[in-house]
Amino acid sequence: MKKIHYVSFLVLMWVGWSCNDQKFLDKDPTNILTNDKVWQSPNLVLTVLVDLYDRYPEVQSTEKWVEYANFDEAFASSAGEYYRHKNQEYNYDWWNYWDYGYLREMNLFIQKCTAATQLDEASKKRFLAEARYLRASFYFEEVKRMGGVPLILEPLQYDFSGDPTYLQYARSKESEIYDFVISEMEAIKNDLPSDPNIKSRATKGLALATEARAALYAGSIAKYGVNTPQVALPGGEVGIEASKATAYFQQSLKASEELIALGQYALYLKKPTDLSDNFASLFTDKSNNAEAIFVKDFKLKSGKTTDWTIINQPRSVAEEQQGGRLNPSLNLVQSFEKLDNTFATYGYTDASGANRYFSNPLELFAGRDARLAGTVILPGSQFKGKTVDIWAGYLLTNNTVISGDNFGARKVLPGKTIEEQVVGFDGPIDGLEFSAQTGFYVRKYQDPTVGSGQLGTRSEVWWIRYRYAEVILNAAEAAFELGQNAKAAGYLNQVRKRAGFTKDLVSADITFDRIVHERKVELAFENHILWDMKRWRLAHVVWNGNATELTTQPGVATETSTRIFGLWPYKVYAPGTEQNGKWIFRKIIPSNVTNPHRFRLGNYYSLISEEIRSNNPKIVKNPNQ
Repeated sequence: MKKIHYVSFLVLMWVGWSCNDQKFLDKDPTNILTNDKVWQSPNLVLTVLVDLYDRYPEVQSTEKWVEYANFDEAFASSAGEYYRHKNQEYNYDWWNYWDYGYLREMNLFIQKCTAATQLDEASKKRFLAEARYLRASFYFEEVKRMGGVPLILEPLQYDFSGDPTYLQYARSKESEIYDFVISEMEAIKNDLPSDPNIKSRATKGLALATEARAALYAGSIAKYGVNTPQVALPGGEVGIEASKATAYFQQSLKASEELIALGQYALYLKKPTDLSDNFASLFTDKSNNAEAIFVKDFKLKSGKTTDWTIINQPRSVAEEQQGGRLNPSLNLVQSFEKLDNTFATYGYTDASGANRYFSNPLELFAGRDARLAGTVILPGSQFKGKTVDIWAGYLLTNNTVISGDNFGARKVLPGKTIEEQVVGFDGPIDGLEFSAQTGFYVRKYQDPTVGSGQLGTRSEVWWIRYRYAEVILNAAEAAFELGQNAKAAGYLNQVRKRAGFTKDLVSADITFDRIVHERKVELAFENHILWDMKRWRLAHVVWNGNATELTTQPGVATETSTRIFGLWPYKVYAPGTEQNGKWIFRKIIPSNVTNPHRFRLGNYYSLISEEIRSNNPKIVKNPNQ
């Protein structure tokens, strides 16, 4: 007890002495950076800007794997996520975004940077342009999800008068937000570095790519919004006049072609002898990759890594007992057309419905768009130099199946006495999480580096937000919408040649269906499907809530696709016959897919909460909610 009192007395003496030391009180804190200090140093300003970059909003990414199971691209092979396929009435709040705190920080940054006097002019100009880029991107994300929102371009300050009405802004028109995004990109593009080697910060190329995308979205809403007149508000907060469509498409084409003319970016083509592997490598190769325009980067040494590969690696070749969560759908897999430019479902049965037999599972997928095997891990394909073990069991001559309920299960086959493997170490096994329940695993963004599938290592593969192929597709679509089909065909052919097509499309081939299809297969698992379907006003048509069969017309944009289908390979066990050891396929629906997707008219724009509207009565609610 005496010791405790003694220590306390010493502490009090020290505190009393130090509080009388004026020099001590005048010392600057060592753990806090004041505003004055920050705006004297480009390096410190950059740290603030990095934080703003790090909060760049997105719905789907490699950090949010399960969001890819929300539509018809994939099945979530994880027990905790099966509900996504059981109750697919999309919630009005699903892709909500209303982060005006983030906006305030960007407005403060712009205000303080503008007033800074100790930064060199070059640094100051770039910082301001980058902050304006991020602010415009924020508004682009807001308008995609919410429609027109309050356009606030300065940090607001409450005066504690008791009257907050001067802080209440009404929603701008949807077109006004798109106009702001487009005009900001034009205003800042020449203040940003024109350097394609800069990938994780804003550049001139990124400003043009963003402008091209935003203008294309606005043009689509203006043109196709007439198909959903209920999805509009009288003040223009939702909906864009059809008369504006042409100007937006012209702006999108202009920005796309200005970026193309820079000559700084190119389609990735380092592996021309294996175009599927080339396409897969596009997303993992960070060395002199001329296709990537804007990325979120990850670094092993910094401790900032991604677990996409751990979560989605094939279980049979996994470096941990992890993986297999995202199973691409047959809906997506059959969208990849044949190399003769025709669409076709997979011919796993003949005209009478009888099984067709294959020497190996990959034979069924031969002669298809090279992007298929670059996007999806197919049965019998390889990952990290090992053959993936996807097969559902043995098919006997009496048409029954011998399989198991766990990875690589073993049983005794008829006429034998020793147990042997009767199902793949990747499944598929219905209801078994992490198995390939659709018959497929995802390939895109999977890191082939040894150790990337280990919890202690993880992966540093980046997430690409903008890439050159999308810019080409944007140019093609804008040209098509402007009646310039020959130009559109030329752009589409550039992307398709990289996918292995040798027969060029011509003007007569360019249709809306062709535009929709090309984006679906090129940009799968890249955070595009929701926004594309919304802007084309196709979402409620394709995801219409009816329990439809798998489409037989994968190249038709309006075909419904409301349930996840799979395709399972089986080994044939028929000793003494020519079919013994061959393979057949069967179409399935995972048992956890119990409800079809239903996209309602109210889903085109997300919910503005009662709390937001109560705090600001000038905010009108979105339609159909």
